[in-house]
Amino acid sequence: MTLEKPMDRPLLPLRKGVVLPGRVTTLPIGRDRSLALARELEAGDEVVIAVQHDPDVEMPALADVHPLGVLVTVKDRVDRGKRGFFLVVEGIERVRIETFSAQSPFIRASVSPAQDIGDDTEEAVALARAVSDRLGELGVEKGLRLRLDGASPGQVADHVASWVDAPMERKLEALHELDAAARLRLVAVMLSEAKARAELKTKVDSEVRQELGKAQQEHLLRQQLRAIQKQLGDLDGDGEEDPLEALAEKLEARDLPEEARKQVDRELKRLRTLPAQAPDANVIRTYLELVADLPWDDRSDAITDLDAVAAKLDEDHYGLDEVKRRVLEHMAVLKLAPEARGTVLCLLGPPGVGKTSLAQSVADATNRPLVRVSLGGVRDEAEIRGHRRTYVGAMPGKILSALRKAGVKNPVIVLDEVDKVSSGGWAGDPQAALLELLDPEQNERFTDHYVDLPFDLSEVLFIATANDLSNVSLPLRDRLEILEVSGYTQAEKVQIGRRHLFAEQLRRHGLGADAATLDDATLELVVSEYTRESGVRRLKQQLAKLLRSVALDVARGNGEHSVEIDEAFVRRVLGKPRFLADAADRERPPGVAAGLAWTPVGGDVLYVETTRMPGKGRLEITGQLGDVMSESAKAALAYVRTHAGDLGIDPSFLERYDLHVHVPAGGVPKDGPSAGVTMFTAFASLLSGRAVRPDIAMTGEATLRGRVLPVGGIKEKVLAAHRAGFERVALPRRNGVDLEDIPQAVRDQMEFILVDRMSEVLDAALEPIAARESVPPHAGLGNTDSYGDAANPAA
Repeated sequence: MTLEKPMDRPLLPLRKGVVLPGRVTTLPIGRDRSLALARELEAGDEVVIAVQHDPDVEMPALADVHPLGVLVTVKDRVDRGKRGFFLVVEGIERVRIETFSAQSPFIRASVSPAQDIGDDTEEAVALARAVSDRLGELGVEKGLRLRLDGASPGQVADHVASWVDAPMERKLEALHELDAAARLRLVAVMLSEAKARAELKTKVDSEVRQELGKAQQEHLLRQQLRAIQKQLGDLDGDGEEDPLEALAEKLEARDLPEEARKQVDRELKRLRTLPAQAPDANVIRTYLELVADLPWDDRSDAITDLDAVAAKLDEDHYGLDEVKRRVLEHMAVLKLAPEARGTVLCLLGPPGVGKTSLAQSVADATNRPLVRVSLGGVRDEAEIRGHRRTYVGAMPGKILSALRKAGVKNPVIVLDEVDKVSSGGWAGDPQAALLELLDPEQNERFTDHYVDLPFDLSEVLFIATANDLSNVSLPLRDRLEILEVSGYTQAEKVQIGRRHLFAEQLRRHGLGADAATLDDATLELVVSEYTRESGVRRLKQQLAKLLRSVALDVARGNGEHSVEIDEAFVRRVLGKPRFLADAADRERPPGVAAGLAWTPVGGDVLYVETTRMPGKGRLEITGQLGDVMSESAKAALAYVRTHAGDLGIDPSFLERYDLHVHVPAGGVPKDGPSAGVTMFTAFASLLSGRAVRPDIAMTGEATLRGRVLPVGGIKEKVLAAHRAGFERVALPRRNGVDLEDIPQAVRDQMEFILVDRMSEVLDAALEPIAARESVPPHAGLGNTDSYGDAANPAA
């Protein structure tokens, strides 16, 4: 039957799916109102099928359904009992849904016909023929193509759109398109898309079947091989066991915590259900192998004999009494309280003083394995805590990797260059990742992102090394027990060279113990004239250079007898002296003062030069000085002007002269608060004409009122003065407590002048007033080379 005017019909809303004219469709009925309608229907009744916009709407109104529906005839009704009904319907024609005339017990709607447009045009007929031919190319069943014979173009489009496998949105477009030619073009696109999908599915299915065939064949062959090996008895003898079963046995033998045991059992169960070639299988297997290799309950038998530990430390290192005592204290605590939490020691000092080698001695002395973790340049937090297993190429962090390598849970782990860790970025903050690791109150449940299980690190002895802690965050610094390894005196360097370095270099160069001899006087010459560092790395390099020359002679067959390394040999191989031992004893003109500076590589001597020339009172500052040192120079000049009468200086000197202050090594930036006293002294010397005593160096900050303030790095600075040959050092009085850190041998050779005010510094540093007659007050600097050269300090 075909509608010719608006009529009232029952309406059945569909949640999903589209019914098109000319197609017989089976519809499941389940909602209450739809069930009420189904019970009233008989074969031959007419119903309007509408499609909902939102399938979740339970009781749709007019606005909830598409405006075009399909009038269908009921062919059959199948009762499914409690599960509802099946309705078998056949589409007749499109209709417009005008209004809902009733909502209960089921929906009734007023509908009007929606006629096809252009169903008899030549274009539509040609398109219908093309679509029918396309069906033949696609191998469509002959029955469908016979039904299209004699059908109008619009009917062809509806039949094909109902048959083709296409998304619901495409079929809705076909339902709403009334123009027959446009509907046929849409159906042609749907056929092309369906063909492409079918070809892709066929290709994928073929590849999957091929891969599954290979996997099944390999699995079958492995099972057959295992059966043959079992029959031959290979599995009970020297034959290879199943890797998965071997891993399971290894995990079973591990004494894992309860949480780790549950995780391992769960992953092992998953692994057994996966094919060997599955990507997840390799990830899980690698994870379980790591868990099996971690030392969950394996410990090294640490030595608790404190005398033996002390003897080993003394054997490997000369000096460093404070550090050795702290290590012995730690061992004593472990001996008395084995359950004590781990300690985090930080060896702070310049390069070459033996921080890493000291950690090795601690490990050897306590019978623990040592693993070095280099933190220099680490920028990614995941390098410390590991990557999550969801990422491709995930791996554990450096800490658990070090424990896996050590094989025990109480090793010595050296965190080298902890001050060189990046302070954060897009990949996270590595310093923040170290907080939990280095906190004795938290690291008993350290969690690596890869393992994702808590691991007890409380028995690990962490030893961090650093050159400068100014770049380390305060929370991380708070977790470190800092032990300063400042540097060595010249006498200590000679002893280290004699006891350790020379014999070590002989071995490294393939020379016997008698291949070369070196007496203490020559060794002292090498130390004093060819090294001026806090550590002994430069000394080691110079000894290596000497022994390379010996090795060359031996290799050529010229070294039949022991080579005596004397002064002439040293001069020939090492060349001219790099440092002048008598630099502190040379005369200096007024205006030059020697200050002491701290740098990350140890203490150093910093010379301040001043001069004057005719001018209008302008102050020139050179030498790459930072803001703090530049302000110290201005404050020093203000102090001298204020106390000009007391110092015997003409108060109007700025009306006739320009002043210039310079710190040598001008290509190296310098800054810091400890050069104030040196600046004050240099200006007072220049303008009063009284030269600074050549045997004194100084450090400290000064105020405009002349007060001397304390500074840091006293030990490093005093050792630098001692290496340079200074006999007197002026220090702030409040730094007097720091003198206890200086070796007794150095204190016995030097005089320390503790001061509170600049007047005390000038009294101790400037030559007596009578000496002014020999140098006119307007004298500037002569040849600056007469007092030695400055190194590269940062005050």
